[in-house]
Amino acid sequence: MARKRTKSQPLRPSTKILTEGFDPKLSLGSARPAVFRSSTYVFSTPEAAEHAFDVASGRSKPAEGESADLIYSRFNHPNAEMLEDQIVNLEKGSASALAFNCGMAAIVTSLFTFLRPGHSIVYTVPIYGGTQHLIQDYLSQWDVAGIAVPCGRTDAIARAIANAKNLGAVMIETPANPTLTMTDIRKVCDAVAARKVKKGDARPVVMVDNTMLGPSFQHPLEIGADLVVYSGTKYLSGFSDMLAGIVLAKNRELIKGIRALRGFFGTILQPDECWMLGGRLPTVRLRMDKSSIDAQRIAERLAVHPKIKKIHYPTLFDDPEQKRIYAAQCDYPGGMLSMDLKGGKRAAFDFLRHLKIARNAVSLGGVETLACHPKTTTHSGFTEQEFAQAGVTDGLVRISVGIEHWRDLLADFEQALDAV
Repeated sequence: MARKRTKSQPLRPSTKILTEGFDPKLSLGSARPAVFRSSTYVFSTPEAAEHAFDVASGRSKPAEGESADLIYSRFNHPNAEMLEDQIVNLEKGSASALAFNCGMAAIVTSLFTFLRPGHSIVYTVPIYGGTQHLIQDYLSQWDVAGIAVPCGRTDAIARAIANAKNLGAVMIETPANPTLTMTDIRKVCDAVAARKVKKGDARPVVMVDNTMLGPSFQHPLEIGADLVVYSGTKYLSGFSDMLAGIVLAKNRELIKGIRALRGFFGTILQPDECWMLGGRLPTVRLRMDKSSIDAQRIAERLAVHPKIKKIHYPTLFDDPEQKRIYAAQCDYPGGMLSMDLKGGKRAAFDFLRHLKIARNAVSLGGVETLACHPKTTTHSGFTEQEFAQAGVTDGLVRISVGIEHWRDLLADFEQALDAV
C-alpha cells in the first residue's frame, strides 16, 4: 500500500519545479507556459500604472502576495516572472530570483548594486576569467579595491575579510575554475559575520558562483551565503544553444536592489530564452546526475594513466582540508574534471587535436563533452604570477563531461593520450 503524503510533508524540488511557479489559467489553460513577446503592457487603471512605477523604482513595496501591473519588458515580463518563480524551487534556501541575459550580466549587475567607490571586494582565485577581469580592470577604475586570495586557503580568506577596509562584498567560486579547488563557504560566511561593522554601514554580502555544482550538488544559501549566481548558459540550460544568467537570494530585499539596477541596465533575459530555460529546468538534476556519475568513472580510471601528472577531481583530492570541505558541503562530485598532462602545452594541444567525440570548445555543462586549454583560452588574460598562484599550468586541460556513454568517452580520451 502506498504511503499517503500528509500536509506537513513538503514537495521535493523535482516535483515543485513541475507544479509551482506557473498557473495554466494565466495562459489560456496551456499545460506549459506560453511565450509573451510584448514589449509594453496595458495598465488596468491609471492608479495601477502609478503603483507599478512606484514598485519598479523601489519607492514603495507591493503588499504580501500582490503582483503589480507589468510595465515594459526591460523591467519585467511574464516569462521572466514564471522562470524566476520556478527556479527558486531548485535552489535550496532561496526566496527570490532574477533572470539575466548572460552570466556576466548577473555578476556585473549584482556587484554594482552593492559596491561603491572606496569599497573593497575579497575574491578567491582562480575564478572565472571574466569575473577576474571585471574586478581587476574595471572595478579598480571606480576606486573599488580587489583583494585576491587563493581558493581553499580558509585562514588566509578569513584574514583578508577581517582586515579589508570598507568591505562591500566577498565573491567566491567553488569549486574553482579550472582546478576544482574548493572553498569552505560556511567559514567564509562566519568570517564576514565576525567583522565589526560601523553603525550605519551595510554588512558585506557573500556571493557564490555556484555554476559548477549547483543547484543539484551544492547549496550555498543553506550554508550561509547571501547570493548565489549562475551562468544559466551551462548546466541550467544544458544544450550549449543559449546565454542566460541567474541570481538567487534568501533575502528578498537583496533581490529588490538588484532588480532596480537590472531595469536600468536592461540586462533582463528575453521572453523566448526565459521560455526555453524554464522548459529545461525539470531535467537539470537528471542531466547533472548522469554527467557526475560518468565523470567520476572516467577520472578515477585516467588517474593512473602514465601520460597524466594529476587528475583534479573531488573524489581524488589528496589534501585533507579539501576532502573535509567536499564532504561537508557537496552532495556529489559533479561533471567537471581537469587533467595536467606531462609534456606541458604541446602535450595538451596534441591531446585536444586528437579528440574524436569530445569537442575542443570553451563553456561547460552541456549534454555534449567539451574540452579546452584554460591557459590559452578562458584564463589567457592572467599574468605568469597569477597562473602560478591559481595552479593553471601549461599542461592543464579542462573537461566538461556530457551525457554520452562513459566508456566511449574513456576510449576517446585514451586514444588521444596515446597520440600525445
